[in-house]
Amino acid sequence: MTPLRVALISEHASPLAHQGSVDAGGQNVYVLHVALALARQGHHVDVLTRRDQRSLPTAVDLRPGVRVLHIDAGPPEFVPKENLLPHMQAFGTETLRLMRASHPYDVVHGNFFMSGLVGLRVQRRLNVPLVQTFHALGAVRRLHQKEADRFPADRIELERRIAREADCVIAECPQDADDLMRHCGVPARRIAQVPCGVDLAEFTPGDRLDARRRLGLPEDEFIVLQLGRLVPRKGVDNVIRAVGRLGEGRPWRLLVVGGESREPDAARTPEIGRLREVAREAGVSRRVDFVGRRDRDELKDYYQAADVFVTTPWYEPFGITPLEAMACGTPVIGAAVGGIQHTVVDGLTGFLVPPKDPEVLAQRLEDLRCIPDLGRMMGRAGRVRVCREFTWDGVASKLAKVYAQVAQRRRARTEVALHLPAELPQARPQMAAMTNFGAEA
Repeated sequence: MTPLRVALISEHASPLAHQGSVDAGGQNVYVLHVALALARQGHHVDVLTRRDQRSLPTAVDLRPGVRVLHIDAGPPEFVPKENLLPHMQAFGTETLRLMRASHPYDVVHGNFFMSGLVGLRVQRRLNVPLVQTFHALGAVRRLHQKEADRFPADRIELERRIAREADCVIAECPQDADDLMRHCGVPARRIAQVPCGVDLAEFTPGDRLDARRRLGLPEDEFIVLQLGRLVPRKGVDNVIRAVGRLGEGRPWRLLVVGGESREPDAARTPEIGRLREVAREAGVSRRVDFVGRRDRDELKDYYQAADVFVTTPWYEPFGITPLEAMACGTPVIGAAVGGIQHTVVDGLTGFLVPPKDPEVLAQRLEDLRCIPDLGRMMGRAGRVRVCREFTWDGVASKLAKVYAQVAQRRRARTEVALHLPAELPQARPQMAAMTNFGAEA
């Protein structure tokens, strides 16, 4: 394949951010690893993200072929993503200025709806095709979070517009494709299904007892791991209530990894305070350990040390942490929602359970606590599955194919528009519309 110049726009999710901190999670990991994998395949990638610290340099070279470009839009400090929409006009203006001054890009890939708005301006002004990944849809979020959703009400209609006008929309799993068709009206022919991936060199199986020794954990306990962002929709309270239903037998411990600081701090991560109260009410405070945030190079030890990884969010567009656990040979119990019901094979790599149902979750935890060989078998099957279906190199290859297709189609349409004969005046406005998608965002 001919090398491509790709602009990945990710306005709030920088590939340089700490995973698990506020507004930092799966999208950050996705953007980072897609960029690195595309570069390994010979493509050049620029990641455009908002400058949220004054000291950040304009450009950071991650490796040959990958740069992170910090765009000035709004104050150079942290701003919750729910409050970033007013700054997207400035983000788009600065992005256009930068792109006009540099080598042309073959494709722009928007990540999240606000990046999609910027991508539409680039598409219209520079005639560069736009590929869009939403990572989460506002209509789905509003359905589950209701009044707790703090995004502007305009988000849902903006997503519909982006979905209509993008050259291609990426669905990360079958549920995502269904949601795009149902909530945004995207025809199936304009959706390409490309999953997220996992770094198989970063997340590997290892000796469980050695991992526990490194972390100072008891060797004989049944250890349940919950790892990721600590926000209500992740359903950590459901996991706490489930372990509280475990009967007599092998002693157990729940590790909750995540938060805004290395030491668990309810002032900086309010969800920790709420979850501590849930544990107190369930009578399990002494067996629930809040670990705090950990760097990515430390996460493998936690996955390897655990007997089972549990994630039961209310909804989950995709979910990368189940893949990380599976890559480490750890069985996963996940909520049967979103991408989790695609990545976890019920009864083979773990179990799928209803969200917000601690009784069913407790039954599945009891199965694995009582039958250790079952967990080991599921862990091996999980590793096989991610090696086969969810590598970042595989993700990048599929994306590069989509990029090449949309770039070729846009070039062909542009050439036709430029060479229309004068005696066909009625055809010209139609072709102009095809090459000038998107209004000012």
